[in-house]
Amino acid sequence: MKLNITVDCTPEEARAFLGLPDVTPINDTLVQAVKQRIEQNVELVSPEFYLKQWYSMGGQASESFMQMMTAGARAATGDVPGKKS
Repeated sequence: MKLNITVDCTPEEARAFLGLPDVTPINDTLVQAVKQRIEQNVELVSPEFYLKQWYSMGGQASESFMQMMTAGARAATGDVPGKKS
């Protein structure tokens, strides 16, 4: 025997029916705190900030990036330097 029950209610009604607490005020407070931190540090998440940091390192950043990409490509293909095929 198979029985299907469809309940049509809002999340708030379901939460109250199951006896779960209403966490809306806590959620609103956390969302506001995150928004405030993002607004305070918006320059830290801008692409311009990262480009300035990268360019301040000069050629060293480019070399480090190429070494990282080469190592990743070697790991993906199983090609290990010094290993004979």
